[in-house]
Amino acid sequence: MSFQSNGTRHRGEEDGEPLHQHLRSLNLRAHLAGANMPDHGTDSEVCPVCKSSRYLNPDMRFLINPECYHKMCESCVDRIFSSGPAPCPVAGCHKTLRKNRFRKQTFEDIGVEREVDIRKRVMQILNRREDEFDNKLAYDNFLEQREDIITNLVSGTDVAKTEAKLSQYAAANAKSIRRNQTLESQESAAFLKNQSLEQEQIRLRREAARQDYDNERRALVSGREDILTRLATGSRKQAALLADSKRAQALADAADKGNAPAFDSDLVKGLRRIQTPEPEKPYDPFGGIRLEGRGYYQLQDHYPSTYLDPIKDNVQMLAGGYDLGEYYARSLLEAFAGLGCFIDEEIAARNAATNPSPTGLAASAAASTPIPVDEEML
Repeated sequence: MSFQSNGTRHRGEEDGEPLHQHLRSLNLRAHLAGANMPDHGTDSEVCPVCKSSRYLNPDMRFLINPECYHKMCESCVDRIFSSGPAPCPVAGCHKTLRKNRFRKQTFEDIGVEREVDIRKRVMQILNRREDEFDNKLAYDNFLEQREDIITNLVSGTDVAKTEAKLSQYAAANAKSIRRNQTLESQESAAFLKNQSLEQEQIRLRREAARQDYDNERRALVSGREDILTRLATGSRKQAALLADSKRAQALADAADKGNAPAFDSDLVKGLRRIQTPEPEKPYDPFGGIRLEGRGYYQLQDHYPSTYLDPIKDNVQMLAGGYDLGEYYARSLLEAFAGLGCFIDEEIAARNAATNPSPTGLAASAAASTPIPVDEEML
C-alpha cells in the first residue's frame, strides 16, 4: 500500500498537477484526436449537397450521374434537376447534368462503376464478331485494340483523341453496329428462352418422379392392406400367393428401371453422346468396287480379227496359258474405263474451291462492310 501510494504521489508530483487533473487532460486529448480523424464511413452516408445524413433519414437513397459520378441524395436530384438540365452542384464540377441520367450506384467503388460504364459503352460500338474476320489473328488484334481504347478512357490518356476516333468509327460503321446489336439481342433472347425451357423440363421431370414415387407408395400400402385383410379373414394361402406375386412384380420393376436408358442430366452439360461402333463388315480388297456387271458392254466369246484368229488355233500359244477371253475383257475394260469421268468439270470445281471468282469476291465484299482494325482507325 505504501509503495503504490508513494508511486502515485511521485508521478503526480512529476507532472506538476494532481492525478485527477492529469487523467482529465488525457481524456480531452484523446477526444480531440478522435475528432480530428476523418471518418470515411460517415462521409459516404452524407449528401455532399444538402449535408443530410442517413443516420437521421434511414430511407435516403443516393444517386449518381455517369457524366461526373458525383453522388447526391434523391431529394437534391428532384429539387435541382426537375425543371431541366442544370450544372452539377458539387463545388469544382461544371458539367451539365440531366435528371433522367441519374441512377443507383451498383458497385461500392466509384472507380469500378466508371470503368464498367466505359467498357459497356465501348463494347456497344466495337461489337464486331469473330466470324467477320478472315482469321483468328485479325480478331485477336481487334480485341487488343478495343482493350487499349478502354484503358485510355479509364486512365484519362488521350481522351479527346480516343473519343474522336471512336465517334468516327461509329459513324462509318453504323449499319454493322446495328446489325450486330440485333444479333446479340436475338442470341440473348434465345438463351433466356432455352433457360426457361430447361427449367420447365426440370420441373416436369421432378413432378413426374414425385408422381411415380406417390404411385409406388400408394400401391405398396394398398398391397399390404390387402395382405392383412386376407390374413384377417383366414385365407393364409391366398395371402402368401399374393405376397409372392407382389415380390415378383417389385423385382421386375427394379430390373426394368436398371435396364432403362439413361437420359441426359442437367447437372453436366456439353458432354458428347456415346456412339456405338458399327459392326465390322467383311473384308473387301477392292473397297466395295464391283468389277462385274458393267452396263457399258457385254463380253462375247469371239470377236473376228485378222491377227487374233491365228492365235485361237495355235497350240503353242494355248499351251503357255494364253487366253483370248482375258484379252477381250481387258481390252473392253480399258476402252470403257473413262466413261462417267468428266475431267473438265472436276478441274473447274477444284479451281472454284481454291481460287474464288472475281464476281464472288465482289458479292462478298458488298455484303459485309470493311473492318478497319488498323492503327489509324482505332
